[in-house]
Amino acid sequence: MKLILVRHGQTQWNKERRVQGGSSDIELNDTGLRQAQRLASFLKNENVAVIVSSPLKRAMATARAIANHHHLPVEVDARLREIEVGEMEGLGVSNLNSTFSQFLMQWWQGTGQEKLPKGESFVDVQQRSWKIVERLLAEHKDETVVVVSHYFVTITIIFKALALPMEYITKLRLDPGGVSILEFGDYGTRLVAFNNIPY
Repeated sequence: MKLILVRHGQTQWNKERRVQGGSSDIELNDTGLRQAQRLASFLKNENVAVIVSSPLKRAMATARAIANHHHLPVEVDARLREIEVGEMEGLGVSNLNSTFSQFLMQWWQGTGQEKLPKGESFVDVQQRSWKIVERLLAEHKDETVVVVSHYFVTITIIFKALALPMEYITKLRLDPGGVSILEFGDYGTRLVAFNNIPY
């Protein structure tokens, strides 16, 4: 299976560098809408069998733009929601450093099992999102699938697919509108693209 992982386009909260987790249903801004159209053009020649999206508006708008080129419905799966960030939801990144500085240092250098205050851990996100990948592998073994979701959903799926230790998850960065591609074959899984930005 060829798994195309798409992070949604930019929202105003992305632009303002505010924490945007699974409880924030923020729409794409003008830049994000343009990114969604570029993603759609970039992927229009892929022979896509199915498109699955997080239910959040920013992901759905991105997925629908891609789906228009393929005349496919968008399947929605709540397990693709972004990580629940709990008490950090909506805070500016600059405010985090003063309010949660000690916790963030431990979390950032942790093993992926540390939960955000009243939120989830990386492991929580990985476990729920990987169940979708397993289903897609069973149903679309020799096909191309597009999954539109969020930063930490995409990253944790990649880490699971490649059997990478979770403590390295903070070493990578994924931009809004970024495309990553995994190929699942008989001899293992390969990451053939990471954070590809269509222009």
